[in-house]
This record gives sequence, structure tokens and C-alpha cells, in this order.
Amino acid sequence: MKKTALLLLATFTMATAWAQKSFELTLTNESKTAANRHPICLQLKDYDLDTKSALVTSGGREIPCQLDDLDGNGTYDELFFMTDLDKRESKTFQVVLYDTGSPKQYDAQVYVDMMLTNNKIKESNKQNLYIQSLTVDRGVNPYSMLHHHGAAFENELVAYRIYFDHRQTVDIYGKYRKGLELKQTQFYPDKEQAANGYGDDVLWVGNTLGLGTLRGWDGNAPLMINDVEHRGQRLVARGPLRTIVEVKDEAWRMLPDKEPVDMVTYYSLFAGRRDCRVDVKFSRKVNDLRFASGLINVKNSKEYSDKHGLRGCWGTDWPVSEKDSAGHKRETVGLGICLPYDVVERELPADKDNYPYVLSLDSDQLTYYISFCSDNESFGMHSAKDWFAYLEEWKKELEVKVSMKCR
Repeated sequence: MKKTALLLLATFTMATAWAQKSFELTLTNESKTAANRHPICLQLKDYDLDTKSALVTSGGREIPCQLDDLDGNGTYDELFFMTDLDKRESKTFQVVLYDTGSPKQYDAQVYVDMMLTNNKIKESNKQNLYIQSLTVDRGVNPYSMLHHHGAAFENELVAYRIYFDHRQTVDIYGKYRKGLELKQTQFYPDKEQAANGYGDDVLWVGNTLGLGTLRGWDGNAPLMINDVEHRGQRLVARGPLRTIVEVKDEAWRMLPDKEPVDMVTYYSLFAGRRDCRVDVKFSRKVNDLRFASGLINVKNSKEYSDKHGLRGCWGTDWPVSEKDSAGHKRETVGLGICLPYDVVERELPADKDNYPYVLSLDSDQLTYYISFCSDNESFGMHSAKDWFAYLEEWKKELEVKVSMKCR
């Protein structure tokens, strides 16, 4: 009897030393448009397990996945992976969550960094200090303290950066060939790298809206994010399948007679997709405020609009100010933004700087998408006609509905 009790105790101890959750996940594309590289997020709080590692398979084939701690509290919040779904297609995946181990390492398909400039160290591979987050107080401008002026992130197709100052402009880096290269070029290729086909900055943004930057609106013009108590950037997710950059503005007083609001913006870039998802969360409903977004009016650009939140342009300009243009060539780019039409109060005519929108929100959040291509690409679009056709197909894909069932 004693031996049996000891055996039962040992069995119970082994069984409770680790735990797992196994289930089937069926994804169905409910739309008439194919979904390519479609992002899938599972909220781990729904599975009652302190997940430390995970495995996703389909038809016996392992699918790369990613666990992310979004709030930085040491607990993973989401399981992320990607899949292709043809129109009306269903696929079933086997998912196993474990409360032991660590996330499996898959080949990186994305990259993100943020760096403090360190001018005392001259070796090129040690010049900058990599950091995970930075927050500054009112009146402090870290723009020149940071290499490439803020967080930068990429996949094999495209690269973006977010200026860490009152503009918070979204800027872009175009590529000639597919691949990850920001770790090597740090957004600014040297002469040897340029000669070997590395990409470069392809857009001058100045004080414009750049590529879909969200600003305030004073009734006549866009407003920078000037009056804030604290400003921060944080690298939330580093791959291997997606990067997430957080931009935080605390106690932003857009207008003197309006209540301050906290604004947190998340920029998500997924492997194999040229678009970037933008999620904005406010500390309260902002129906008393107006916002502006849109695209820079690239010189001599052609415009596209479906008059329902999708807008684009195709144009050519210096990627830096003309006085600094020595050593550069003019760059041709296609830009695009896709906004939910119910937040578009007005689509304004193009001015000398921007293709602007005025936005009105009856909630505390906003999600929209931005995208671009460079004419330098060996794999992308090379005319306004082709770029605008891409924008139309892109919007259809963004509207795809994928349902999830677990059992």
C-alpha cells in the first residue's frame, strides 16, 4: 500500500511538473479574395496556461511561429504565425502550448533596431549602442541622439523608420534586391555597400505627412505632436516573423482648450508583406478632436484615390534636401495609405506638401495601413499604373475576413 502511494505521488509530481494545451485551429477565408501571408494572432490569455513555448503544424509540417510579450511584464501575450488562404479556403493547424522551455528559434525574416549614437567609438561595427526603449521628458528632443533618428525595421522587401521627435514622421528605405540589410547598412549604406547593391533612404519627408503619419488638426492645417509630458519609443517584438514598434505620447495637449490625451501607436511589419499596420490607442474617446494623415506630395507625382479611404501617389524627388543632394540620385517611389472610410471626415485636395485627410474618431482607437515601393526594386512595381493597380488589390486583401475555430 505504501509503495502504491509513493508511485502515485511520483506520477502526480511528474504530471504537474509541466503542462500543455493541444488543440486544432481551423482558419477559413470567408472572402472571394485570396489572403497571402495573412497574419494570425492567438490571445494566450484565452488558454489558461503560462505559455513559455509553442509548436504549430499543418499536415505534419512545422509552421514557424512567434511568441510576444506585448506589455513587457515577462509573460507572453500572443502566439503569431502566417499562412496563405485561397478564396473560401479552410486550413487546419495543430497548436501545442507548453508551460516549459523557450520559444523555438526560426530563421529571421524581419529585423528591427534602435541605437544611441556613440561618437567616442570609431570602429564602424561598434559606433552605436543598441537599446530596447527610450523615454524623454517634456522639451527633450532625442532626434540627433539616435542613429537613423528613431526605430527602424524591415523585412526582405521594405524598410521603415519612425522619427523620434515632434514630427514622428514615417520614412522609408528602398531596396534593389530582396533581403535583410539594415544591420549592415544601419539605414545609411557606405560607398562600398552602395556599389554592391544595398538599398538606401528613398524619400525626403521634411515636415510633411511622409508615409501616413498621424498628426493633429487645428481646423486649417496638420499639427505636430508638440505639447507632451513624455515621449517614448519601444521595440515590442523583434521577430522572426513580425516586428512591433511602440511610439508613446503622454498627456498630449493638441489644442490649449482641449483635455490632454495619451496616445500610443504600434507599427507592425510582417514577413513577406510590404505594408505596415498602424494601431493607435488613446486614453479616452477623442470625438472632441480632429486628426490629419495622408501622404507627402512627392514632386511631379501622380495621384490615385478611390474616394473611400484608399489613396496613393507615384513621383520622383531627391531623397534628401536639394542642398544636400550631392552623392544622391533622384528616387522614384509609390506611396499608399488605406484608412477606414468611417473615420474620414474630409479628403482634402493636394497642396504643395501633402495629399491630406481630416479624420474624426468616435472611439478611443484607430487602425489603418501604409505601404510603398521603390522603383529601384528588381522585384516590385515600376510605373504609376502598376502601383495603383497594386493599391486596389491591396485594399481587397485588407478587407479579407478570416474566421477561427478551435477544438
